[in-house]
Amino acid sequence: MRTKTLLLAAAFSAVGAATAMAQVYSVNAVGYVNTALKPGFNLIANPLDAGADNTVAKLFAGLSGDAFLYTYAPGTGFSVNQYDGEWSNPNQVLAPGQGFFLRVLSAQTVTFVGEVKQGNLSTPLVAGYNLVASQVPQAGKIQTDLGLVLANNEQVLTFSADTQGYTAYTYDDEWVPSEPTIAVGEAVWVRKAAAGSWNRTFSVNP
Repeated sequence: MRTKTLLLAAAFSAVGAATAMAQVYSVNAVGYVNTALKPGFNLIANPLDAGADNTVAKLFAGLSGDAFLYTYAPGTGFSVNQYDGEWSNPNQVLAPGQGFFLRVLSAQTVTFVGEVKQGNLSTPLVAGYNLVASQVPQAGKIQTDLGLVLANNEQVLTFSADTQGYTAYTYDDEWVPSEPTIAVGEAVWVRKAAAGSWNRTFSVNP
């Protein structure tokens, strides 16, 4: 999955000085992310917070052709939302940090618009399988750059839209075969032995 990110605007305003050498900033970073979809299944996420517009009807307003959206809830399994000109559940919310499969018939690009989430961010993880993503629109190594910490024998599974198959990465004091690198807006399966969370503190302050 090839994803391009462009931050349209970042407004910074100083609101005070903590010391003579430091300043505190108020930041509101708004932008868009173009996510390329391949025919078949795509394992992706909404990488920006559009508030009340985090619904499938708003997020995928420009979708072409029939499509199926699959979300996963631990203990319940998959739910399906079908698009054939309109969504069967147009008010379904897809918040940053939630992964989902989007199945399309033809290659196309969807554009996500919204704010970059900042502050103390946390995505809960249950024991077993979790379909999740970074809440921050940033590419990188999933632990080193994106902050996901796993215990020994826990796993991350990535999905390739090109091959329609999975690659498994296991943590056992180190990553085997290597630490997975995640694209902006890419979702993954995280298999946990015990419940936990994906925690990260993020800011666009200079």
